[in-house]
Amino acid sequence: MCDICVMNAVKERMLSRRDFFKAGAAAVGAATLATAATPPAMAAGHGGVVDMTHTYDPEFPTYFGAPGIAAEQKFNFKEHGFNLFQLSLNEHTGTHIDAPLHFSADGASVDEIPVSDLVVPLCVIHIHERAASNPDSEVTPEDIMAWISRNGPIPDKACVAMHSGWDAKTATPQFRNADDQGVMHFPGFHIEATQMLLEETTAAAIGVDTLSLDYGASKDFKTHYAWLPAGRYGIENLNNLAKVPEAGATLVVGAPTHRGGSGGPARIFAMV
Repeated sequence: MCDICVMNAVKERMLSRRDFFKAGAAAVGAATLATAATPPAMAAGHGGVVDMTHTYDPEFPTYFGAPGIAAEQKFNFKEHGFNLFQLSLNEHTGTHIDAPLHFSADGASVDEIPVSDLVVPLCVIHIHERAASNPDSEVTPEDIMAWISRNGPIPDKACVAMHSGWDAKTATPQFRNADDQGVMHFPGFHIEATQMLLEETTAAAIGVDTLSLDYGASKDFKTHYAWLPAGRYGIENLNNLAKVPEAGATLVVGAPTHRGGSGGPARIFAMV
């Protein structure tokens, strides 16, 4: 075979292989798009990230007052060449998720929350000015309507979060804000606002920067019992809500996946 014939044969073989791999890559790409569509919240793109998570330790306030986490070091670098801690953890400590199972007999556990509900538009409702003078303040339907009048409808699958300014109080007794009778006073969602979101939106989650979705003095936990059994989830002890816009950010919720859990600490951040 002549030299030019050999060169042409090799060239044709290389082009054939290149076309094969290009076609294969295109097919894989199409399959990926078909099975893992980008959530609508991601479509616009973002330029920064804000951490919405508190660092927690045994001193971090909890609803019942007892430490929510303990760590025992089983291995240390000096003796063993690596570090390893064994944790004892209350599911509902620090910045954490309330799964539907938390307040229902047979709701979804934390590992069963669809991943598509964990990357969602963030809507921030500010009540911090009202809460500064009244710790029993609650998010009301009027607050939601005011947000909608400025920003448009609540986006599909959104997390609607209350900013009360309570995240600045975690190192003080004012975070639990218990009175002489042990009743706590901090903001939360009013049941009428909760019902409005259930009936008129597809919001996947509500979030608060306090210890509970219900306001601190609640004895019946109406918001918990309305929201969670409806298959939606909650987030408590959010941080830095003042640092994100009231509309337009995307919340990424790093939910734990321990089987059958009623919730658990989560690393949460907002893309802005």
